Amino acid sequence: MPKLPEFPAYATFADKLGWWAVRAGCVAVLAFLLAPILVVIPLSFSDSSFLAYPIPGWSLKWYRNLFESPEWARAARNSFIVAPAATVLATVLGTLAAVGLSRTDFAFKGLLMSVLISPMVVPIVVVGVATYLYFAPIGLADSYLGLIVVHAALGAPFVLTTVLATLAGFNHNLVRASLSLGETPFNTFLRITLPVIAPGVISGALFAFATSFDEVVVTLFLAGPDQVTLPRQMFTGIRENISPTIAAVATLLILFTTSLLLALEWLRGRRR
Repeated sequence: MPKLPEFPAYATFADKLGWWAVRAGCVAVLAFLLAPILVVIPLSFSDSSFLAYPIPGWSLKWYRNLFESPEWARAARNSFIVAPAATVLATVLGTLAAVGLSRTDFAFKGLLMSVLISPMVVPIVVVGVATYLYFAPIGLADSYLGLIVVHAALGAPFVLTTVLATLAGFNHNLVRASLSLGETPFNTFLRITLPVIAPGVISGALFAFATSFDEVVVTLFLAGPDQVTLPRQMFTGIRENISPTIAAVATLLILFTTSLLLALEWLRGRRR
């Protein structure tokens, strides 16, 4: 059983009532946000051809249709090509940028930091239009490379911020001691710095992977018929022909994203 809170001796009845009211409000807001997500899951097991309640019967045919469909198979393959490649690129660039910023201090450091994290705050439609106008003349539109580069740019700020937070408590004397003993800077980074900041690097990589895997707006601008990802395939299906197969895909994506969040929380626990 969960342990009830212990209020201080000076807490009045109004204080206790306010405490419970705040927590009840938080639970209500959380339930309101999760309800649309949870509603999708039962629909994926319906034997009806329409997304509707009440559910007339139960079936796994939409999952079978998902795994047998060449369009969904191609979209899944593209997602698992683009997202891991973009994650690796974002993790490398974000980690190197974080290590460089943590070791130096210069006049425009704050401005540079703002530029590096700007993909997190710039509207995604603006990013999509700008990258298309820039990539189309040089032949990177409708290509895996262009999609990977943009997804990496969207995920790198998450790696940068998480690694910088980890480096805030890093003892740089360890690096100086390693270098004074004759070790090379590269080996010092691999053997001293990287193991210490590994939780931050992995957390940032998970955020970057989730960002790339769920991204649809930039993909609509840049991806051609051969680079259709799962989110874009879902968008196309909702726009042209709503099928419970979309609910099956959404359910699998919910489970996948939840697994990533649980892994992230486990890493945070290990860090603490």
